[in-house]
Amino acid sequence: MPGLSGRVLVVDDNKVIRQLIRVNLELEGFEVVTAADGAECLEIVHQVAPDVITLDVVMPRLDGLQTASRLRADARTRQLPVAMISACTQVEVDRGRALGVDAFLAKPFEPAELVKLVGRLMKQGAAGAAAPGDAEPAVGPTG
Repeated sequence: MPGLSGRVLVVDDNKVIRQLIRVNLELEGFEVVTAADGAECLEIVHQVAPDVITLDVVMPRLDGLQTASRLRADARTRQLPVAMISACTQVEVDRGRALGVDAFLAKPFEPAELVKLVGRLMKQGAAGAAAPGDAEPAVGPTG
């Protein structure tokens, strides 16, 4: 899939995970901006203007579900494709779906799965954004 493009805002409180996601996406041609938690995401999302946002669930200050809820409540970010990349429980997946999260990828994940998911969401966003939650979820083992 080399030659993909677009800007991804990667939100995770774990610096190592942020770097892992960044490197894998940049190798495929994506531009990546990172944030350490949901509060930072909301502070920079309008300046960065991402095409896709990835969120961890468990983060300090503002977790991924609260962040997704605020993104969906804001007319400027309502249609942005959002993926949860986390060791989600089924309850968190269900809450995320109800909030309009587009896709889920369980940690640990294969880098190829990450790239495929972001590429699919990028196309979805470019196509005028399907209704939130319509995308096929990619749920792996929970933990």
